[in-house]
Amino acid sequence: MKRLGKIIRSVQAFGREVSGRGDDGREAGIGIALGGGFARGIAHIGVLKVLEEENIPIRYISGTSVGALIGAAYCSGVTSKELEEIALRVRFKHFARWTLSRYGFASNQRMIGFLNSVLKVKTFEELQIPLAVTATDFSTGEGVVFHSGPLVDPVRASCAYPGMFLPVKIRGRLLVDGMLAHAVPTVPVRAMGADRVLAVHLRATWVHQDGPRHLFDVIGQCFAIAQEMNCGVWRQAADLVIEPDVSGYKYDDFERATDMVRAGETATRAALPEIRKWLETHPAASGVSHRQAGLPQTAAVPAE
Repeated sequence: MKRLGKIIRSVQAFGREVSGRGDDGREAGIGIALGGGFARGIAHIGVLKVLEEENIPIRYISGTSVGALIGAAYCSGVTSKELEEIALRVRFKHFARWTLSRYGFASNQRMIGFLNSVLKVKTFEELQIPLAVTATDFSTGEGVVFHSGPLVDPVRASCAYPGMFLPVKIRGRLLVDGMLAHAVPTVPVRAMGADRVLAVHLRATWVHQDGPRHLFDVIGQCFAIAQEMNCGVWRQAADLVIEPDVSGYKYDDFERATDMVRAGETATRAALPEIRKWLETHPAASGVSHRQAGLPQTAAVPAE
């Protein structure tokens, strides 16, 4: 009986390998994890631009903070070219408003209008590419991963940088920036079914030669140090890490969007030989992507 069970499991494993599906029947393939970085996250657009131009099929995307924002837009059907055009126009005032609160100095309430004007769909279920958006439970420190329901509030929560933006309440939980739990969300995208994970890490200091300019530089530098000291988990879940050179940009350098997009392109082109090897060794991963086929997401993975 044990022998029969072993044979059955072997046949099932062979079937999954041929079909390109994981243990739970979900489609295998390349997943990309987009980390946080505030304005520096514009470099993510350059990464997506090169992958799109080179017809590298991305089957899953996960995003933290600005990575969640760009990931949501891209998965909704906004092309990398359109994202680049948006990045040239966007400024801090388009999604934030200064306020006086014991929870932070700014509200990202304006992001509701901004996202509604950018996103081509309103829910996770309508996305062309499956997406995971990360946030952090402020009370418990637990990571929260959204895969279903409305898009706007999870993205806002993922972008709620502690000390700067007010927390966002969803389903009774007070949530802040996903970077605290998933600086680069490789674990969530791996859990979605990706058998190859490409991580995009925006390593940069918040403080330059002249020292901190204000309180936000101090807060940002502290978080940057903490993230670098605790990056083992997400790196272990990544097959390849792309690190665009954004060291010369400030967290609010929206005016330098063109240069940051180029930084993302340069880093991704350098990684293309390794990415292409994935397609050679795993034919199933090189099939038509959700974006290329224009197909909607087939299923939503339950939130953690």
